[in-house]
Amino acid sequence: MPTDRSEQFAAACALMAMVDEMIDGALLVDRDARIVWSNDKHVWFTEKLMAQLGLQSRADAIGQPVERVIPHSRMREVVETGRSMPLDIMRYGEHTLLVSRLPLRDEHGEVIGALAFALKNSLTYLRPIADRFNKLQSRLTRVEQELAASRASKYTVENLIGFSPAMLQVKRLVRRAGQINSAVLLLGETGTGKELVAQSIHACSDRAHRPFVGVNTAAIPENLLEAEFFGVAPGAYTGASRQPRPGKFQLADGGTLFLDEIGDMPLPLQAKLLRALQEREVEPLGSNQVVKVDVRIIAATSRPLAEMVRSGAFRPDLYYRLNVFPIQLPALRDRRDDLEILASLFSEKVALSLDQPMRDLTPSALDVLRRHDWPGNIRELANVIEQVYVRTEGDRILADDFADILPDAPLDRPAAAEGRRPLAAAMDDLERSLILEALAGCRGNKLEAARSLGLSRTNLYAKLRKHGIPVQPDD
Repeated sequence: MPTDRSEQFAAACALMAMVDEMIDGALLVDRDARIVWSNDKHVWFTEKLMAQLGLQSRADAIGQPVERVIPHSRMREVVETGRSMPLDIMRYGEHTLLVSRLPLRDEHGEVIGALAFALKNSLTYLRPIADRFNKLQSRLTRVEQELAASRASKYTVENLIGFSPAMLQVKRLVRRAGQINSAVLLLGETGTGKELVAQSIHACSDRAHRPFVGVNTAAIPENLLEAEFFGVAPGAYTGASRQPRPGKFQLADGGTLFLDEIGDMPLPLQAKLLRALQEREVEPLGSNQVVKVDVRIIAATSRPLAEMVRSGAFRPDLYYRLNVFPIQLPALRDRRDDLEILASLFSEKVALSLDQPMRDLTPSALDVLRRHDWPGNIRELANVIEQVYVRTEGDRILADDFADILPDAPLDRPAAAEGRRPLAAAMDDLERSLILEALAGCRGNKLEAARSLGLSRTNLYAKLRKHGIPVQPDD
């Protein structure tokens, strides 16, 4: 064993050099799962990825949520649970990596972050395992494609776009909801993405390989709701098929049943739904036989269910049955930090659907979006971006493009002139407007206004006289 400090330091350096030779990349996150450090190797930050994320260098990734750089990262899970993941195979871009993830703790045992590193040339030494993994991955891909054609969920938690505190909380609750089998109640305004969240919960649950069946209660006539939910026996009524028609409960057996707009369900059907949830069985219309079902319920509404219970418009016993794990989805106006990434995503999708080049949003256009109140939430934003594409032209999306789409969009257009103005006149007008703006911002204080404009006080007074602005002594 080395005895003096120099020998200890040399041994530590040699050990770190050996570790560095063994890994292809290392990443450190804090307790909020934000990147705080990475080593000099490029396994996490390829040029292609940085270009997609709009990062100029790897240093720009510092402070970003780890999921933004590594979409399928499980580092947040390590931070939240405090459990290590010593060995995991993950896909990252075109690479297959063998990754270890370890929680970091302080002297009191509290988790303060996590460290991940990819082993160098690990797949060369573990080729049999890698080959088996790739075969299983190919089989899984085929199965997922087959399920996508039936009733599999189309979205996962990775499709929940946004890194605002409100959306990070939603993602955390979605992952938690996927680990339990209790009923989930999604609350939020229309257009906040309740079905997307419901499918994400299903996709990260142990029912992911089973059907996801959604039904919009408000879209089905009241006299057909019972048949839609519980099915129809042969010959149950005049014109009924001779073959049994399963209801949504039977179709979702073993999987998830998503009840959208549950607040619009009529009271008589609420009682039958409650019985189906309690007894885990349904009785098809026109039948005396009960059918056992195993479904996980996710309900959603944009209506105030608690107030409806107090007014008698919604059964309290059904409300308590559904309101086990509530998730409040934020309105778009409460997550304005996500507007830029959402607008860019919709711009990309619309451009692809219309076979047009994608148009970036200018800073002034983003300011217009941030000032809008978004009563229709994300659905309204998608509609606005599509309207811009079909109603305007240009290489970029400008603030003026929203003039006829958003009624409260501020216009920043210069007044039309009958002919071209001389450059000197235009410069004088600009100089006068800048001086007036500076004076207003400094509450008329000439000295402060002069400093903000980079002028001496004498020059400012000369320009005030030039432009006919009243000269009054400072207060």
